[in-house]
Amino acid sequence: MIVEGRALCVPGDNIDTDVLYPGPYLNITDPELMKAHLFEGLDPSLRDQLVGDTILVVGENFGTGSSREHVPVSMKASGIRAVVGGSFARIFYRNCLNLGLFAIMSPGAVAAAGPDSRIRIDTAAGEVEVDGIAHAAQTLPPFVGAMVEAGGLVEWSRLQQGDGVR
Repeated sequence: MIVEGRALCVPGDNIDTDVLYPGPYLNITDPELMKAHLFEGLDPSLRDQLVGDTILVVGENFGTGSSREHVPVSMKASGIRAVVGGSFARIFYRNCLNLGLFAIMSPGAVAAAGPDSRIRIDTAAGEVEVDGIAHAAQTLPPFVGAMVEAGGLVEWSRLQQGDGVR
C-alpha cells in the first residue's frame, strides 16, 4: 500500500504513551473527543500542526510505557495516516497495526525528514521517500497491510468471516 502525507516531526527518543495521552483522559472512548487530548503531556501545540494527511515522524523506542490504545486511536481521529520511526516499543507498534494505523521503521527516513517534508511510504516495497529521496524501511507482510487498510484487526477479521460490509 502507498501512504502519502506531510511530516510532523516529534523530536526525542523514548517518548512515553503516558505523555502522549495522559491518564486523566482514559475514561473518554469517543475518538472525536479523544483527539483533544493527544500530545497533552508532551506538547499540546503539536495538535495545531495536524492536517488531514499528517505522517508523524518520531525517534527511537517511540510509544514506550503503558499500553494505551488511546494513543493510536486518537492519532487516527486526528488525521495521522502513519507513524514513521527509528523504532517502536513493542506494544505500541502492535496497537497501531491492530487498530489500523501504519507504523513503519525507517531510521534513514527519520534522519532525513524535516518540518513539512513530503513523505511517501510503500509498505510492500519497504521504502519511505522523504522529499523524493528513498530510504529503506521494513516491509510488511501483505496480510498486515490488508489488516491496517481494513481499519485494524477486528475489521479485517470481520471481512475474513464474510460479516463485513465495505
